[in-house]
Amino acid sequence: MEFTKSTRLDALRYDIRGPVYEKALQLQREGYKITSLNIGNPAAFGFETPDEIIHDIIMNIRNAQGYADSRGLFAARKAVMQYYQSRGVRSIDIEDVYIGNGVSELIALVMTALLNNDDEILIPSPDYPLWTTSVGLAGGKPVHYICDEASDWNPDLKDIESKITPKTRGIVLINPNNPTGAVYDKSIVEGIVRIAEKHKLIVFADEIYDKILYDDAVHYSTAGMSEDTLIVTMGGMSKNYRAAGFRGGWMVLTGAKSKAKSYIEGLTFLASMRLCANVITQYGIQTALGGYQSINDLVTPTGRLYRQMELSYNKLIEVPGITCVRPKGAMYLFPKIDLKKFDFKNDGDFVLSLLEEQRILVVGGQGFNFKKNDHFRIVFLPHLEQLSLAMDKMIQHFENHRN
Repeated sequence: MEFTKSTRLDALRYDIRGPVYEKALQLQREGYKITSLNIGNPAAFGFETPDEIIHDIIMNIRNAQGYADSRGLFAARKAVMQYYQSRGVRSIDIEDVYIGNGVSELIALVMTALLNNDDEILIPSPDYPLWTTSVGLAGGKPVHYICDEASDWNPDLKDIESKITPKTRGIVLINPNNPTGAVYDKSIVEGIVRIAEKHKLIVFADEIYDKILYDDAVHYSTAGMSEDTLIVTMGGMSKNYRAAGFRGGWMVLTGAKSKAKSYIEGLTFLASMRLCANVITQYGIQTALGGYQSINDLVTPTGRLYRQMELSYNKLIEVPGITCVRPKGAMYLFPKIDLKKFDFKNDGDFVLSLLEEQRILVVGGQGFNFKKNDHFRIVFLPHLEQLSLAMDKMIQHFENHRN
C-alpha cells in the first residue's frame, strides 16, 4: 500500500519555499553560494531584534516554563489592547485579543474556525500565498480579486463586489501589501469595510508591516473602522521588530462581536486546542509595543531599509523592458518583465534561469496567485554592498537574455 498526500494539497502552492527553493538548497549542498532574495527574514541580513526586547525575554525565561492562558499572557494582551486604543480604537477589550505563534498560525486558525466546505473567501491577487493555502486547507474556496498595478496596486473595489456570492464569508486585506509593497489609500480601506458591512462579511486585515512605511506613506488600520461588521486585525513582531524566529503574533476583534458569538467560540476552542502560544516570546510583546520604535530609524531616507529599497528600485527601472511600481511599505519589489524583449517563456523560466546562471533566488509572480506570468518578487534586505552586487548580476542576466 502506498501512502499518498491529501487531495486538498493538490491545488495548493507555496512557492516562497517551493521547487525553485529546493533547487537552491541543492546548489548550496554542491558548494555554490546563493544570494537569497526570496524570503522576508530580516535577522538573516543583520536586522537584529532590539536589545530591550531580548533583555526582557531573557529576564523572564524562568517565568515562561508553564502553559499560559490559551489567548495569551495578560500583560501581552493588555499591551496589544492599549496599542490599538492609542490609535483611536475604542471598542476593544482584553478578551478581544489573541496571541499566536506568528500571524501564520492565526491565519490558519481564523479560517479553520469559520469555513465549511466550499465557503468562499475573497483574497487579493497578488497575495501572500499562506492566505490562499489556509482557505483551501480549511475546505474553503479562495476567490482572488484584482489589485490594480496601474493604480499603485490598490484593490479594485468594483471587482471585489462583483465576486461576492451567497457563499462568500469574508474579505482579506493585506496592507501594507506583500508582495507589491503597496500601502492602500484611506478611501480603499474604508471602501472594503463598507462592502463588508453591506454584504455581512468579515474583514480579515493582515497588517504585519504597518510600521514599515516610506516617503511619508500613511497606514490606515481597519481596527475599529466599523461597528456593523466583524473585523479581525493581525500584527506581530516578525517584521517591525525583526524577530521573525520568535514567532510572536496577535489578532484583535473589533466591530460587531455580538453578531459573531458562535465564531468567537470557535476561535477560542481552537486556541485552547494548541494549549497556548510560545510563552517566552510573549514577554517581549509589551516591550515591543511600548517606548521608542526603532523601525523609524530604518525607514527614513537615511535609514538602511529605505536606502536598500531605493537602490534596488532605481537599478531595476533603468533596465529597458522592466517596470516597477515604487513600494510605499514592506520590504519587497514586484517588478514586471516585458516578455517580448527577452527570451524568457514566463516568470518561472526567468526565476529558474536566474538561479542557475547567477545564483540569485527570487520568487515568480505566479507564486503569489497572480494570473499574469510576467512578474517576480525581490526582497531588498541584504546590505547595500551585497544588494548592489546582486542587482548588477540581475541586470546582466536581463542583458544576456535580451531578444
